[in-house]
Amino acid sequence: MVPAMRGYFGIGAERMSKAMNAGSLFRTAHAFGASFVFTVDAIFERREVELADTSKAFSQLPYYSYPDIEAMALPKGCALVGIELTEDAVELPSFRHPDSCAYVLGPERGSLSPEMTEACDFVIKIPTAFCVNVAIAGAIVMYDRVVNLGRFPLRPVMPGSAPTPLPDHAHGEPVLRRQKRPEKKGEKGVK
Repeated sequence: MVPAMRGYFGIGAERMSKAMNAGSLFRTAHAFGASFVFTVDAIFERREVELADTSKAFSQLPYYSYPDIEAMALPKGCALVGIELTEDAVELPSFRHPDSCAYVLGPERGSLSPEMTEACDFVIKIPTAFCVNVAIAGAIVMYDRVVNLGRFPLRPVMPGSAPTPLPDHAHGEPVLRRQKRPEKKGEKGVK
């Protein structure tokens, strides 16, 4: 079960042409608790996507199909995170996922367009020797998000040991935003 996390995320791809990859990506997004999925300048039919999308993500998640980057509209405050194997991209294990963001992948046999890369707030890469399948890359990034932003017990130091449970949440005293100024001796009503 996906843990409750702050914020939201969506995931999509630019110029995706293989419906089975889209179906696999959207099904995985649904499983990891995505809030929406999208494509930009996609070249496939929705009915073909449903052959790989056995969870019926299209009926469970909003799907946005943008004809181009200019038409792409993300919620206010939503960071756009490109996933691309480039020299200057931040490696995924060192990346702090924004609470609210949309991840975008490039096409199967290509890269994010320069315009899409320019539109991104961050560009990250999976530390691999070469590119992996689009749907696999999306799954790796979504898994990393859940592991890093979810509240899971800490991993044990030794293989086979039990995880270290998280401490119980401690509720402190209420924080009063407006505190009364202490009255001083000699003020009206104070003896």
